[in-house]
Amino acid sequence: MKKLVLLFQAVFVVGIGAVAKCGVPEAFMGQELVPDIIPEAPAMLAKVTYPSGAEASLGNELTPTQVKDQPTVSWEADSNSLYTLILTDPDAPSRANPKMREWRHWIVINIPGEDVASGEPVAEYISSAPPQGSGLHRYAFLVYKQPSGKIDFDEPRLNNRNPNRGMFRVAEFAAKYALGTPIAGNFYQAQYDDYVPQVYASLDSSRK
Repeated sequence: MKKLVLLFQAVFVVGIGAVAKCGVPEAFMGQELVPDIIPEAPAMLAKVTYPSGAEASLGNELTPTQVKDQPTVSWEADSNSLYTLILTDPDAPSRANPKMREWRHWIVINIPGEDVASGEPVAEYISSAPPQGSGLHRYAFLVYKQPSGKIDFDEPRLNNRNPNRGMFRVAEFAAKYALGTPIAGNFYQAQYDDYVPQVYASLDSSRK
């Protein structure tokens, strides 16, 4: 009986993993992240956990307060390879009128394996900050494996007070650095809450 229970548990865990992998492309297409920001969805799930305890889960709704601090992101990685991690909002200033699409919230390149802390941040993390009345925004995490090794980044680097983050195109970024299709991803949705004015207040308006 004990062996039967263990076998059932193993099958259950494998099954959950298979469902998670299969569910990622469908979720990205269901929320139109394909084709709004990328032509092809990632196959694998990236696990995203915030210090608040909140987790991204393929389109669940979180609040700006819950995601105010930089999250932990992990994925199935090759320890001998380098990766790029991008967090982008295609719904700036709103999903109905995305004239500033996309707004880059976080970019880290040259990540060894899944050790994001050892990567090279070229756009430091900024919390979700959807304008009041703009409805739900989609926030997509994308992980790319760097097929040609280290990236030599030749663009302005953005600290977490720099507001010049609009009109970004993750697909163009991936093409420029020959990153191919993202291997893993996740996303959540968020709308305005009382923390958003603090995000705007932290930005350096002199950089606009």
